[in-house]
Amino acid sequence: MPSTTTMTVDDLTFDVSVAGPADGTPVLLLHGFPQTFLCWDGVVAHLTEAGLRTIAPNQRGYSPGARPVGTAAYRSALLVKDVIGLVKGFGLESVHLVGHDWGAAVAWQTAVEYPEYVRSLTAVSVPHTAAFGWALREDADQRERSTYINLLRQEGKAEEVLLENDAQRLRAMFGSNSPDDRYVAHLSEPGALTAALEWYRAMTSEFGRLGPVKVPTTYVWSNGDSAIGRAAAERCGEFTSSEYSFVELDGISHWVPEEAPARLAAEIIARVRAA
Repeated sequence: MPSTTTMTVDDLTFDVSVAGPADGTPVLLLHGFPQTFLCWDGVVAHLTEAGLRTIAPNQRGYSPGARPVGTAAYRSALLVKDVIGLVKGFGLESVHLVGHDWGAAVAWQTAVEYPEYVRSLTAVSVPHTAAFGWALREDADQRERSTYINLLRQEGKAEEVLLENDAQRLRAMFGSNSPDDRYVAHLSEPGALTAALEWYRAMTSEFGRLGPVKVPTTYVWSNGDSAIGRAAAERCGEFTSSEYSFVELDGISHWVPEEAPARLAAEIIARVRAA
């Protein structure tokens, strides 16, 4: 079973779920919005059974001790810096990096900018951000799927809409297999939802201009994902220059770690062993 510890990076203290043997091959797992490290529990059970060590932080804004105020504090460069700080804080030279949703976006950028710390990358749902940016410009289907982002970037209004009526709309974002009560409780803490939404508000055009990934990479996408369409998913491989595998899941929603933990864990393990 995972245990929770803390790790301080600069002046921020992150809550971190850790599991598996201390000498196991390290896998760092990054969650997305609007979840926490709890989304990885089903995956972690399979990874630790395979002898891997898992490290899953509640990222910037999601850990109460790592919740700075202001949009500028959530720029992607700082989110990436947190990842590297966690790797170093745990005394590791490098990790196998896994990310879902926003965690995938951070993982892509980390792998591009700090390949020396990343043995392999498994990105889930969100493709390389240059592929996603291309789809936002060129694919009408992806633009339609991404209209919700406009609401999330509206300071104050997004918080009001998501939390009204006992967080009805926030709950509606989760898949049926998600522990949404725990997520809603977490994001209902003072300042928590605003901090999580700052990730969207800090987005700039740089998001879609990321260079190619040069580490072994697996990208996992489901054709039941309502947020990410096929155009972006299939273009993802054009932005990798190392060994690359594209895995399409059939009928799974956006919430892959919780709906298909065994299958996702198998892909992570395969990537780890092949790297």
